[in-house]
Amino acid sequence: MSMGSEFAEFSHLDASGAARMVDVSAKNITDRTATAAGFVALSARCVAALRAGDVPKGDALSVARIAGIMGAKRTPDLVPLCHPIALHGVAVDLTVADDGVAIVATARTADRTGVEMEALTSVTTAALALIDMVKAIDPAATITQVRVEEKTGGKTGTWRRTGDR
Repeated sequence: MSMGSEFAEFSHLDASGAARMVDVSAKNITDRTATAAGFVALSARCVAALRAGDVPKGDALSVARIAGIMGAKRTPDLVPLCHPIALHGVAVDLTVADDGVAIVATARTADRTGVEMEALTSVTTAALALIDMVKAIDPAATITQVRVEEKTGGKTGTWRRTGDR
């Protein structure tokens, strides 16, 4: 087997095995969405502070929501092989539960490549901002369960997560 052929199946590697950005210029522009989710596990004391609006740094949920939107917009600056794409919408929802905060982000575009990484970056950036806002109350806050839940558009069409994995 030649050196080049062993890497042919990996779109982000060139013939020598070096990382590269995939050329998507020949792909069709299609409407694409991706929804990602995650969870920030928090202490009961911290959840109570969020619900009461008593977080010392201010409105933690609003800050996290804005951070999630900003994070999606900065994805190609953070993830080396992501294409800069035009985001047409980013929605970030945070729901306070008894054991933490559920985060769901949906990113939308009409472009040549998907927005899964933007949705994931949105969730993780929102989670990081939330932890920054509440770390004085709960230094053990933990980001968990970050994952893509659904994607639409492009050559592969719609994909939805099934099961826990």
